[in-house]
Amino acid sequence: MTHSIQRAVTDEEILSCHPILSELRSHIPASDLVPAVRRMEKEGYRLAFLSDSGKVQAVAGYRMIEMLRTGKMLEVDDLVTASETRSKGYGSVLLRWIFQEARENQCRFVELDSAVHRADAHRFYFRERMHVLGFHFSVAMDTLPAWPEPR
Repeated sequence: MTHSIQRAVTDEEILSCHPILSELRSHIPASDLVPAVRRMEKEGYRLAFLSDSGKVQAVAGYRMIEMLRTGKMLEVDDLVTASETRSKGYGSVLLRWIFQEARENQCRFVELDSAVHRADAHRFYFRERMHVLGFHFSVAMDTLPAWPEPR
């Protein structure tokens, strides 16, 4: 496997990640990706990609954060490999690059959330020595009633 991994820094590099990233985040049109990444970069988001023979094969979005529970950690927001090249090792190589990025930045943990229906991804994470830590709960604010102010 002849590949390289680099951070997507230019608008062109960010946009080159869209075809792969859209397999995981299909709700984001190409025209919205660069502005979204630029906004998130202000909060520490980084986008990296693995290319092979000049073609993007896997993408990872991540950030370093600090929590009382973990101390400094690397949180993976997005991790996806091109569907036509899954099981060729690209995801594993990119995830190990993320682990190295965490080590170099003195992170104590690498964590990510994975939707409950993504059984293939879960098998991959287990193979990569990751484990299920807990449940991640969420609520869309527009689904909640407007409660009265607390007294």
